[in-house]
Amino acid sequence: MCQLLGMNCNVPTDVTFSFTGFAQRGGKTDHHSDGWGIAFFEDKGLRHFVDHLPAVDSPVAELIRRYPIKSRNVIAHIRKATQGVVSLQN
Repeated sequence: MCQLLGMNCNVPTDVTFSFTGFAQRGGKTDHHSDGWGIAFFEDKGLRHFVDHLPAVDSPVAELIRRYPIKSRNVIAHIRKATQGVVSLQN
């Protein structure tokens, strides 16, 4: 199962604070440590990042925490594997 973070805003909004706390749940303050992902629109382009590592340890998540995301629409997840192997495909 996954935990989700979603934002839908009237104006482009900085998601760094919310994502930083959410990423901590991916292996540090919670047990959802089997991968994570985030997708958001930046201007008219879609950005999509995933990793099979725990969000708290992921260098990709660290990049996102430092990246000044300003978007009207953001969705992220942290995964706790209940079946199958931990991989990017999951």
